[in-house]
Amino acid sequence: MQLKALHQQTIVITGASSGNGLATAITAVERGAAVVLGARNLEALKIIKLQLEEQGGRVAVVQTDVAKVADVERLAACAVERFGGFDSWINNAAAATYGTVEQVSIEDHQRVFDVNYFGTLHGCLVAAQHLRKRGGGAIINLGSILGDRAIIQQGPYSATKHAVQALTDALRMELEKERAGISVTLIKPGAINTPYAEHARNYMSDAPRLPPPLYDPALVADAVLFACSTPRRQLYVGGAGVLSSLIGQVAPRMTDRVMELIGTRIQQKPGDPGGSARRGNLYEPTSDGTVRGSQNVYVRNSSMALEAQTLPAGASGGIALGLCAYILALRLSSQRRKHPLDTTQQSAARSKASE
Repeated sequence: MQLKALHQQTIVITGASSGNGLATAITAVERGAAVVLGARNLEALKIIKLQLEEQGGRVAVVQTDVAKVADVERLAACAVERFGGFDSWINNAAAATYGTVEQVSIEDHQRVFDVNYFGTLHGCLVAAQHLRKRGGGAIINLGSILGDRAIIQQGPYSATKHAVQALTDALRMELEKERAGISVTLIKPGAINTPYAEHARNYMSDAPRLPPPLYDPALVADAVLFACSTPRRQLYVGGAGVLSSLIGQVAPRMTDRVMELIGTRIQQKPGDPGGSARRGNLYEPTSDGTVRGSQNVYVRNSSMALEAQTLPAGASGGIALGLCAYILALRLSSQRRKHPLDTTQQSAARSKASE
């Protein structure tokens, strides 16, 4: 599958008014791509457009609530009208809550799914229809390590990212089967230094925060834009996220216990980290236009895990195969420890082997 070089592309980005979406838009323009940006906060988008155009960028913006399929269709139509179409579509928009599954209202559960799952579905359907006619391109969905392993206090968000992974895998298989020439990639960031915690609706007693270590949003932008021009099944951003995903698969009960003990504490911070203007954008946009969050913590600017995954396909495939073998070995070892043969069974097994 051949994808265009980045400087030859027009890229559509949802959730582009802050965080990973804005970081991706800035980097894409720096690398010569045209961008079509969608988000609910039109005022923030207009300011971003002016800033990027001052840097020589080719930019169009559309007020977009991805939960509404008509808005997503208008976003695609803008790309066609302004640039003759698009080559990559990035489903980045997301919404979140902090609180237990029982605390979060049913309406808020539904809204998180409307944005994270159905918003991604709307984008996938519109993008696949256009790219199929165009002769190929890339669809990149922003998942999360929480699609591998749920975390306490973020049940609805974790559930949507599990659903996004299933949607992405199913769509990829269907497009491969018909030889549509469309690459479908799932990006799985760990904790990234964006305004995620500030924007989430919070049911906890203290203000929410992202658990360290945090990684710079520029790394997510690198992963996304790499996938725009290089077919990949999935890309993790941040070695800490890869590690937590592996531990969650190898030792799920132990991970449960750790989450129960410290999961809430590491996601709380006394006081408001972002100010009231940035809080709770579940239904209406709040203050936007910033890439990074307000947590005063050390932020990692590199990810060896991501670098390893962006090696040529053969090398990265070998690394992935090695990790799979390692996980399988650990699982088998764990099962043997959990279900040892008693003395009688061991003796019977040895006798049968000797026969």
